Amino acid sequence: MKLFCFANGKIIPTESATIHPMDLAIIRGYGIFDFLRTVNYVPLFLEHYLDRFIASAEKTFIPLEYSREELRQIIKDLIEKNDLKEGGLRLVLSGGVSENHFSPAKGTLFIFAESLIFPAQEKYETGIKLLSLEYVRSIAEIKTTNYAYPVWHSKQWKDAGAEDVIYHMDGEISESSRSNIFIIKDGLVSTPEKHVLRGITRKHVMDIVGDVAVRPVYFEEMLEADEVFITSTTKVLLPVTQVDNHKIGTGKVGKRSLEILEKFKALEKELCY
Repeated sequence: MKLFCFANGKIIPTESATIHPMDLAIIRGYGIFDFLRTVNYVPLFLEHYLDRFIASAEKTFIPLEYSREELRQIIKDLIEKNDLKEGGLRLVLSGGVSENHFSPAKGTLFIFAESLIFPAQEKYETGIKLLSLEYVRSIAEIKTTNYAYPVWHSKQWKDAGAEDVIYHMDGEISESSRSNIFIIKDGLVSTPEKHVLRGITRKHVMDIVGDVAVRPVYFEEMLEADEVFITSTTKVLLPVTQVDNHKIGTGKVGKRSLEILEKFKALEKELCY
C-alpha cells in the first residue's frame, strides 16, 4: 500500500483511513470495488473502469456522491501524490451504515494506491494450472467485495499446485475467481457469455482479436481446446496449460495466446508513452 489514499472526502495518509465497524462492508460483506493499473503515470483505460464502477454503485443501490469528473481528479491527484508510475488504484465503496443493519445506505468511498506485482515471467512462458470448481459467483456482472468463498477455497487450489480455479455449472464454464477465460479451437477464439464480469482487459482483448464468439462455452470443449488463457487487470493475459490433471493442447503455451499478449502490450505503449 502506498503512503496516501482518498478516504472520508480527502487525501490522507493511508494508515489513517477508517471505516465504521457497523458498515455493511464489515457486517454483511456488502460493497463494490474496482481496480485499475497505472502505466507511465497514466491510468490505463480509466474511463472504462469508471463506467463499471459507477454502474456497479447504481446496480447495488449504494449512493455514490462523487461525479465522474471528481473521481477522475482524485485519481489524478493520488497518482501524483504517490508518484505512482507503475502501480494500481483500488476504488472501494462500502455498503454504508443503515438503520436496520441490512439495507444499503450512504457508504464511504476509499481509493487506495498500491504497488503491483505481476505473476512470475515463468508462468507466461510455461502456462498455469487451473482447478475446476462447481460454482457460480453471485451477481457476477457486478464487481462486489464478496470474495468469501474463493478466499476460503484458495488454500485447496494452492495445495493442488494451481494458480486459480475455473468455475463451471451444468457443464458450462464461466470465469476464474478474478479473471475472465478464453479458449481457442481451430483458430476460433471464444469466451463465455453468462455469469461473468465484463472485464476491461477482456473487452480490449476482444477488440484486439476482432472476431470473438461470445457464447456458452462447455467444460469438455475447454479440455479439448488448442489453447486457453485467462485475462485480468493484474495478469493481462496468462496462458493455461492444465486444468485439473488434464493437459490443454500440447501442454505448452500456444503461439496465438502470445501474439495476443504482445498486441495488448503494444496497445499499452501506444496509450501511455
